Amino acid sequence: MNWLSRVRNALPFMAKREHEGNLWNKCPSCSQMIFIKEYEENLSVCTVCGHHGRIGPKARFPQIFDNARWSELPTPRVAEDPLKFRDTKKYVDRIKAARASTGEQDALINARGTIMGHKAVVGVQDFAYMGGSMGVAVGEAFIAGATAAIDDKCPYIIFTAAGGARMQEGILSLMQMPRTTVAISMLREAKLPYIVVMTDPTTGGVTASYAMLGDVQIAEPNALIGFAGQRVIQDTIREKLPEGFQRAEYLLEHGMLDMVVERKDMRETLGQLIAYLMPEKAAA
Repeated sequence: MNWLSRVRNALPFMAKREHEGNLWNKCPSCSQMIFIKEYEENLSVCTVCGHHGRIGPKARFPQIFDNARWSELPTPRVAEDPLKFRDTKKYVDRIKAARASTGEQDALINARGTIMGHKAVVGVQDFAYMGGSMGVAVGEAFIAGATAAIDDKCPYIIFTAAGGARMQEGILSLMQMPRTTVAISMLREAKLPYIVVMTDPTTGGVTASYAMLGDVQIAEPNALIGFAGQRVIQDTIREKLPEGFQRAEYLLEHGMLDMVVERKDMRETLGQLIAYLMPEKAAA
């Protein structure tokens, strides 16, 4: 450390300036710079164009649960690297990096709480954790969330955000598709609602399984939803796809969604749906 640094650090009135990246957020849709405090107060939605930014459980749970109060369900323990997989990096190193950057054990976190006075179990996938990819841990977490909802006799609500199955776990990741489907069947047998909220992006094996099996299918505005990528589809069928293909509004227009709901209206909408789908418990 040179003399200038020592003098600067010793002066209490010379506060360290925050980096510009900590003060502003650039909207990926309209490229406008938004004061980050204003952006967060607006639920991570662009104040200029209305683009809904990607958020994880830490931001989602306070927005959804009454009085921002919830209890997180324990994360199921699974074998972390069953195939001893390695590409440019070891899979275990990728897991450590994802946990360090997100503070989460894996890509799906469940919590209990109330929504507009109604009990609910809510699962949130975090795209920041390895693209929200579905591996054994995500499958186990989904089953744990559905089981908790059955125990509590309340709906299970899942917010999906994923790039698909986790390639580092091979066939084991693909096996989570039928396993989660069985868990949904258990909810149906218990006559409990299963509500899906698809956020940007929801693709691959997640779309091909539990994301498309809800009793009610909701999406956030302009969310990317699909199985294969648009370029792959175009190259396969050799035709130009329509404008807005695989976006929430297009899917709503063509009957694959029940509604598109803005983030600011999500809690109230979910509360109304629970009251409608479980009128006896709502009255009690």
